[in-house]
Amino acid sequence: MLFDEFRTLVAKHATGGISTTAIPGVLVSRMDDGGSQDESTTGSILAVVAQGTKRISVGGTVHDYGAGQYLVASVDLPVSGHFTDATPEQPALGFGLELHPPVIAELMLTATAADFPRSSRGEASPPAIAVGETSVQLLDATLRMLRLLDHPRDIPVLAPLIEREILWLIMSGEQGATVRQLGLADSSLSRVRHVIRWMREHFTESLRVDELAELARMSPSAFHRAFHAVTSMSPIQYQKSIRLQEARLRLIASPGDIGATAYAVGYDSPSQFSREYKRRFGASPSEDAAFLRAAARP
Repeated sequence: MLFDEFRTLVAKHATGGISTTAIPGVLVSRMDDGGSQDESTTGSILAVVAQGTKRISVGGTVHDYGAGQYLVASVDLPVSGHFTDATPEQPALGFGLELHPPVIAELMLTATAADFPRSSRGEASPPAIAVGETSVQLLDATLRMLRLLDHPRDIPVLAPLIEREILWLIMSGEQGATVRQLGLADSSLSRVRHVIRWMREHFTESLRVDELAELARMSPSAFHRAFHAVTSMSPIQYQKSIRLQEARLRLIASPGDIGATAYAVGYDSPSQFSREYKRRFGASPSEDAAFLRAAARP
């Protein structure tokens, strides 16, 4: 009964794609097409699936999650993914909650070691993306959050309380280590997050791993291990993913000169850019841009 109501409320408030709601940080999604491969970044978010199944890949790791499961992402990672079974008659439906480190840090202050699963204590670099089973308690809390959309007067008072409840249930659950690291100012994940923010702002610049390690206040070897543990990629692979995603956005908006796009996102060689672009997206830059622009037309 709880899950049926959860799915019904998501369907009621999700208009298409990923939509914001009247509750700050709460998102709902509806996807009618499961065939196309989507390139995006995760952000720091909890996603609970109400209907459908999605497969995403980051680096060399693949995650499948469907109805009755949740995915939690603690770092903004470039991912590719698609819904495997979404149709207009049976769309994929989901609930999302943005993760805010200050709220997580505040909850950490009230916790003791006994509150968290023994197996996950002491993990130096938990993965940035994890999948878990949605418990009855978590489903009940997300359902109460969705009910608030029909009672806007109650949102300012009750939504922050339910947010804390949802975060606590995730933090103390099977994938809690991934979330708890967000609240620790000096954790390896927070250091990697700091470097990733810098990399996203300076993705066109040449990359030196020893300089990134210094930014993270870690030795080069420790930084490389932590970065790969968190992102499933090396720093070079992460930068390449960000560059190619930015190039794709530019080409969709303005097909123009392929060489100019290559230089704009940090490549020194248009031919190398074209090779890596085709390897990533399965088509040359010009062919891919033409296909995407045609697909976007009514």
